Amino acid sequence: MNNILIASDHAGYKLKKILIEELQGEIKFEDLGPFSENSVDYPDYARKLSKKIDLKKDLIGVLICGSGIGMSMVANRFKNVRAALCMNNKMSMLARQHNNANILVLGSRLISEQEAIKCLLVFLKTNYEGGRHQARLDKFNLVG
Repeated sequence: MNNILIASDHAGYKLKKILIEELQGEIKFEDLGPFSENSVDYPDYARKLSKKIDLKKDLIGVLICGSGIGMSMVANRFKNVRAALCMNNKMSMLARQHNNANILVLGSRLISEQEAIKCLLVFLKTNYEGGRHQARLDKFNLVG
């Protein structure tokens, strides 16, 4: 499996470290920062990760901030990014199956550590169904 890109802000730092530590035997992460709990601006890290995915479409990423909302908003400004804020494994599964999401976004203040781990594992193991969903995805980047 390719590296999974992962980044957070200060509010998501602890959950990011837990995901990396708990899943290190199953997943190879490329940590894009930050590397401490010092206050940072989430758009910087969302942009850093999303830019890599926008340029290399076969990558998968994880973004974590306090609510997940800010990271989602920034990430989805990139043309080839489909970032999904997920609160449980059902949302993670549907984000991949129906929306071909390539970034899982987690809100560290709204999800338990165990649920976050489940979300990530389901996200990585679920494939995009294509078919009827593709016509909808094709409309994502239409202007106006």
